[in-house]
Amino acid sequence: MNVLLLSAYDADSHNRWHQGLRAQFPQYQWTLLTLPPRYFSWRVRGNSLFWGLEQRALLERPYDLLVTTSMTDLSALRGLVPGLASVPTLVYFHENQFAYPSSASAHQSVEPQMLNVYTALCADAIVFNTDFNRQSFLAGTQELLKRLPDYVPKGVVEQLAARSSVLPVPLEDACFELPEVGLQDQQALWPAAGNAGSIRRPLRLLWAARWEYDKGPQLLLAILKELERRGVAFQLCLLGQGFRQSPAEFDEIQQSFSGQLVQFGHEPDVKRYRQWLASADVVLSTALHEFQGLAVLEAMAAGCIPVLPNRLSYPEIVSDRFLYDVSADNVVDQACRAVERIVALTEEPGADLKQDVRGWGWQEQKERYRQLLEGLV
Repeated sequence: MNVLLLSAYDADSHNRWHQGLRAQFPQYQWTLLTLPPRYFSWRVRGNSLFWGLEQRALLERPYDLLVTTSMTDLSALRGLVPGLASVPTLVYFHENQFAYPSSASAHQSVEPQMLNVYTALCADAIVFNTDFNRQSFLAGTQELLKRLPDYVPKGVVEQLAARSSVLPVPLEDACFELPEVGLQDQQALWPAAGNAGSIRRPLRLLWAARWEYDKGPQLLLAILKELERRGVAFQLCLLGQGFRQSPAEFDEIQQSFSGQLVQFGHEPDVKRYRQWLASADVVLSTALHEFQGLAVLEAMAAGCIPVLPNRLSYPEIVSDRFLYDVSADNVVDQACRAVERIVALTEEPGADLKQDVRGWGWQEQKERYRQLLEGLV
């Protein structure tokens, strides 16, 4: 089977997904085209122009299946390369352009949303990484269509819902293997706690996300202050990618909690990253925006207890026992609920709170992917 795979905005999770997909199905002949994840507005509108003209000969080869991400401007690309219109097509939604928290700096144009809708309408199958992603896309599409002035066709959302399904970005097998920790590694991982086996060491919290406003740094800072106010001994492993203009809360965390920080910043080495995950007791999320939560799932696979807000995709991943209430309007109240959940879970005597997330791994998901891909052909 000859498969053309297009990743128009090849961010980390997109890259990880198609690398895993190709590794799991080496019997297919894959042709991959990607574009770098920068200049968002131009990238999502211009990928069809670039590929349709610069890569036309490659796109006109005979393919049995076309697989694209939702960032691909599929309707325009099929117009520029008409032969693609007859190829069975799957569109994968890592995210959608409707379910983003508002921000003064966020781009307010509806064009990315319309591109999402047009691309989905061109697909024979639409796949979302979580049901939260699927439901928010369908609801967002419905709301957008209601705002349009006239000549809006009926049944658009129903068409999209009928051809949509949910398949996560799976975890690799290595996520479920305990990383090796030598003496030198152990000393680096436990700089202020003696060793990983110390009974009296502080509770270690892990936070792993992009250092941007939509990952909730304001709530994270409030949680740390509440832990300190209650006299909870803790350490913080703060991972994730920072940027030149990261939110000011990260500078305050570095200054105010320097004594509790054991890691501050991006960890590019995969082995060391997984060692950090395995060293933590609790994986904490404060996200305002998250369509799946790969970092949280990875941490859970490494043995972390999840403490997550009761929103977004998280209710699909864990039971209410591991969710904290974020219905309050202010972050101080939300932080109190999060700290109460942390304390209740970690002080529960004799409880085994590690969660089995093997169902999110490739071993469990591979057959579903195979049936979908080959079924389309």
